[in-house]
Amino acid sequence: MGIKEEIDKLTADLKVYQDKYYKEGISLISDSEYDRLSDRLSELEKAHPELMHPDSPTKRIGSDLTNDFPEVRHTIPVLSLDKAYSGEAVSEFFSRSIAKEGGSLSFAAEEKIDGISMVLYYEDGILVRAVTRGNGIIGNDVTSNIMTIHSVPLSIPEKIDIAVRGEVYISKEGFRKFNEAETDDAKKAANPRNLAAGAVRRQKSIEASQVPLDIFCYEGFWGDKAQTPADHLHILSKLKEFGFRINPHLAFFDSTKELAAEKLKNAGLEGEAYAFSDISEFVKEKTAERGSLGYEIDGLVFKINELDVRDRFGYTEHHPRWAIAYKFESPQAEAKLLGITVQVGRTGRITPVAEISPTKLGGSTIRRATLHNQEYIDELELAIGDTVSISKRGDVIPAVENVIEKNDEGNTTYRIPPACPCCGTELVQIGGLQYCPEYTCPDQVKGRISFFASSDQMDIDTLGPKTVEVLYEAGLLRSIEDIYTADFTKAAGLPGMGEKSISLLIKGVEESRNRPYAVVLSSLGVADIGKKSAELLSSNGFGSIDRILEVSDSGDTSALTAIPSIGEVTAESIIEAFRSPRLRRTIEVLKEHGLHLDSSMDEEEEKADQVLSGQVWCITGSFDNFNPRSLALKEIEKRGGRTVSSVTSKTTHLLAGKGGGSKRAEAERLGVTIVDEEEFLQIIGEKQAGSSSEDAQLTLF
Repeated sequence: MGIKEEIDKLTADLKVYQDKYYKEGISLISDSEYDRLSDRLSELEKAHPELMHPDSPTKRIGSDLTNDFPEVRHTIPVLSLDKAYSGEAVSEFFSRSIAKEGGSLSFAAEEKIDGISMVLYYEDGILVRAVTRGNGIIGNDVTSNIMTIHSVPLSIPEKIDIAVRGEVYISKEGFRKFNEAETDDAKKAANPRNLAAGAVRRQKSIEASQVPLDIFCYEGFWGDKAQTPADHLHILSKLKEFGFRINPHLAFFDSTKELAAEKLKNAGLEGEAYAFSDISEFVKEKTAERGSLGYEIDGLVFKINELDVRDRFGYTEHHPRWAIAYKFESPQAEAKLLGITVQVGRTGRITPVAEISPTKLGGSTIRRATLHNQEYIDELELAIGDTVSISKRGDVIPAVENVIEKNDEGNTTYRIPPACPCCGTELVQIGGLQYCPEYTCPDQVKGRISFFASSDQMDIDTLGPKTVEVLYEAGLLRSIEDIYTADFTKAAGLPGMGEKSISLLIKGVEESRNRPYAVVLSSLGVADIGKKSAELLSSNGFGSIDRILEVSDSGDTSALTAIPSIGEVTAESIIEAFRSPRLRRTIEVLKEHGLHLDSSMDEEEEKADQVLSGQVWCITGSFDNFNPRSLALKEIEKRGGRTVSSVTSKTTHLLAGKGGGSKRAEAERLGVTIVDEEEFLQIIGEKQAGSSSEDAQLTLF
């Protein structure tokens, strides 16, 4: 038998042994024989790496090479879920959805695993990258660590492109055994989720392989929509057929229990069938069963089954309109209220925050908790010194729930002071909330600037809240427009403002001038104009700021309400906001400084020569001109190139910066063209051959 034939046979045999053992609990050979075959395959692959299969079973072992976790842009929506805290709220979601569709619907219910959200991307049936949720748009590539999870298929039976969403978790038993084996108490994890999160981000995949990670998969997105199953049940059925591990505790709701059972049977799935009238009882049963499960769950997820309806319902900026998460009653703990801090937001909204004695809750130490507003404080009759019950609302946000014991210091119900704690302006009441009406209030100004510059908005490098604070106090930054008019070299010597920090700040400001129109629009901080609504406006006749100003001057709400998802109240709010002389001054200054306040400017930016068309690029290391590295990805994609997170036989070029490691070695092995930063600048026309690196930076920025 030749080398290639032996590698092929060992690979095929070991894949069968692994699948049987990890998916069915069946051992076809002894452990010692399995180890012998695995060692032999590893030996052959090291001697003949060109013959190694991309889904080789040896990838489960992990590597001791350091990962650099590059950022990857998701190709599918990776959003959060809207929340419900009662069976009645779930029933309302069902009724509301059916009424909106105007016809019959069915719903799947799955356990909400308390783990780490993950997206598995397959190309031609091979796992090419595993990406964390990140901010829902960009996540970290943790492929080498996820490949060590035996329940993650390294390949699937069909040569298709598919993205699969799942939840990486650790069972209660696996967590117990792992902590028992850890001799250093300081290194023991607080809970399974924390351990899973840490393992997914281990720098060496061989370390991740030693943590008992597992995964449940629950959604699939086909690259070819024509191949996509008609409903969610058949997606689950197909995922199961492909070898993905789906949660066996599936429930399905329809108008009658019999109809629900029939649809489960037609999809070839085992599950519990229910009628809509069973929802509240179902929620109670699942809540009671929570503690008996072999893994942690923090709720239940209810989804519309029909995919065409999902497409029609669409998404908000934060969550799909076709799903809802029922959250179990949050864990609670006792704490003493030490004080109340009043915060001023960028819109002037006043928010009281409880300062409490350090308290362990849900695996973390809580020192602060929200109090919402004065009405909430009055309802609790809350006073400083009281002993209170705190919870994590939705298992995330700490909140004061009630008073357990009144203080013995004689303190009465706390009252928010009548004046703004920052500027002293008398507060105004709007509905149940209080606001500082002074637009120039320092806390509001700093909040607006920080929001505008944040990574989710204009993404101005190094201009975070602390830097904004320093520059504000120095008088260099007193408005959004100052970002583009200030002389930041005058910040030299201020706290944290060294030569390098100032250079990065100036560079970040210059780069931000090229952000797309919709990003600039949402960054202005206008109520009701987030990222999604900014894109909606841009694509529905409001592709320039001048058009919005024109409609605001006329007061014509009908021009806005003609856009889907914009109602009369929202339209009036937008019109009022853009009538503000202060906002208009900001807009005029931003225009003068070349920011994209017309979508046609975006199109001009996209007209770069397609010099990288047909090429596939990967990136490794750090760069002088591309920080963060996602800037280099944008340059490649703008010029027709395709970007990938790992080096494969399909990769044509590797852009190698400082500190690149395993990717460079793999590129050399595969004969991939390796390009350094200076060569790349010449290729994309941002640097003339023979110019210095200083010249290159000036030319590029």
